Amino acid sequence: MIHPLNPTPLNPRMAATDPPPVMEARRWLQGVSFPPERPLINISQAAPVESPPLGLRQALADAALNNPDAHLYGPVLGLPALRAEVAKQWSQAYGGTVLESQTAITQGCNQAFCAVMSTLAGAGDEVILPTPWYFNHKMWLDMQGVNTVPLAAGPGLIPEAEAAARLITDRTRAIVLVSPNNPGGVEYPAETLTAFRDLCRAKGLALIVDETYRDFDSRHSSENGGRPHDLFTDPDWHDTLIQLYSFSKAYRLTGHRVGCVTASAARLFQIEKFLDTVAICPNQLGQIGALWGMQNLSQWVAGERAEILARRTAMVTGFTALPDWTLLGCGAYFAYVEHPYPAASDALCKRLVSEAGLLMLPGTMFQPKDSEAGKRQIRIAFANVDQAGISETFRRLSAFKG
Repeated sequence: MIHPLNPTPLNPRMAATDPPPVMEARRWLQGVSFPPERPLINISQAAPVESPPLGLRQALADAALNNPDAHLYGPVLGLPALRAEVAKQWSQAYGGTVLESQTAITQGCNQAFCAVMSTLAGAGDEVILPTPWYFNHKMWLDMQGVNTVPLAAGPGLIPEAEAAARLITDRTRAIVLVSPNNPGGVEYPAETLTAFRDLCRAKGLALIVDETYRDFDSRHSSENGGRPHDLFTDPDWHDTLIQLYSFSKAYRLTGHRVGCVTASAARLFQIEKFLDTVAICPNQLGQIGALWGMQNLSQWVAGERAEILARRTAMVTGFTALPDWTLLGCGAYFAYVEHPYPAASDALCKRLVSEAGLLMLPGTMFQPKDSEAGKRQIRIAFANVDQAGISETFRRLSAFKG
């Protein structure tokens, strides 16, 4: 395939892959002016916009100035101290046994997904993704020629293992779950994850559980102290389960790119090949920051979680005043809604930029191309707007004439 602006060949799989949704949405801002009395409210991306807390920044500065190793290549699978800390804290948090040899550090959680998938599936294989799906997961599968099999979520945006079982073929390699969900926001019940684990184990598949937003799960709150699932209490968890995690959200380390894979040591031996090829090692300063955060910021993270949960409450309350809208899911960083207008969500979201000063992502970016549901849906990433911003968002939505 030849691109009209580039005479050299393009990989047809890459050319057929959708562009990055957040970057696509940012292009909608070009040529649009926002008056001072109605500035843009950007609720399109799930990323902290503030710097890490002062103590973490000081730890990064100290390492940059005084730790020569922070500027060198490190172990491909990550700093042993950070891997050991993850293993210790995961064992405590989930009530099971996780070993340092079963953890690896990556350049962000997206790289963790790509590394894992590279060990599981190739061109022509199949991976089941519940819809609405996280678009970067779908994009990577498309680029690799792996067929994405959509699993429509059930009531409350919760996927059902029984429905997934009907989609499994001899080409299926894995099922991917994200909880708390992106884009739906919902927290999957423990019994849902157990049912998927049992299904994957029976069929010889991998269960990938992306817990990027685990720190903002209401079940981690000080009020109930519960764990979100029991998967790690199974002594043989590593024969089926692969967990993904990101340090970006909890510690505001997005620019430092630090993620994590928890899996069998045998799986990580294969993942090491991928990581050595694409990055050599994870960001050293980012790992130092993540380790400092894990060891010193538990109470600070609890405060961040409380704030996010308060914003979730504000979102739920706000939609009670918009009876024509339907709140499909809400939690962690996201509200996922159904709009009441005749226009499809992609066209509607472009109008909302110019007519309401709101930048959101349409459900068409989280659903198969032929999905009628996607045309009715919108994702609102509310984590970066305070209570006043949330109130203003609802004021603008109420005033919008679709």
